[in-house]
Amino acid sequence: MRREQARLRIEAELSYARAARENGKEGRARVSARRAAGWAVAAFLTNQGDPPYRSAFDLLGWLEQDGPAELRQPAARLRQQVTTDHRLPHPEDPLEDAELIFHTLLELMNSTQ
Repeated sequence: MRREQARLRIEAELSYARAARENGKEGRARVSARRAAGWAVAAFLTNQGDPPYRSAFDLLGWLEQDGPAELRQPAARLRQQVTTDHRLPHPEDPLEDAELIFHTLLELMNSTQ
């Protein structure tokens, strides 16, 4: 997928996440946020010459382990499961984490051109 296509797809998924939240569907918002972040990681790795064929969850695992230091915690939070009462075990917003990952990786890709 080309960089511009990836950017549009990620932005659309983030829009879906915001719309889901507005409609009271927080679970759907988290899924869309995680998917958008995974696509951002896939675009970043493809830009680095390593086309990934992995799930968003696995791509976020790569970011958590080997990505830029400032993105490791947001990636880890996006990989966490909700508790038995359907709450996140942390106060951070998954949509903000996904947007941070997207914008940081986009900036890194643009700086390597």
